Amino acid sequence: MLNLVFCLRRQPEISLEEFQRYWREHHGPLMRRNMAAFGAARYEQWHAMDGEEAEALNKSRGGPAGFDGVAVVWWDDLAAFRAGTGTEDGRAAGREMYQDELNFIDLENSPIFLTEARFEAVG
Repeated sequence: MLNLVFCLRRQPEISLEEFQRYWREHHGPLMRRNMAAFGAARYEQWHAMDGEEAEALNKSRGGPAGFDGVAVVWWDDLAAFRAGTGTEDGRAAGREMYQDELNFIDLENSPIFLTEARFEAVG
């Protein structure tokens, strides 16, 4: 399984609540419409929690400021990713998603990368 992981930070002028609402209510449905063009198997949004516990956890590690959310897209493998994103429909869908991301994501501070599962632990 291949995953695209996108660690999101919001545009500075947008509140966390507004960012998450736009992402859930506008960008999510846009992605749903583009899934077939990308050849993607699954898409999830993981919305960061706000509050005392979240802040304490972040500070306990001494790391940078947290993300406002994480988007994850699944493909069966690298060949499926290349096939879906390499078509004219896939490239058009990518341009549409990017144009919408400019409305709410601070792209310069939001890392994006591909991953493959190498280890799984089940309780």
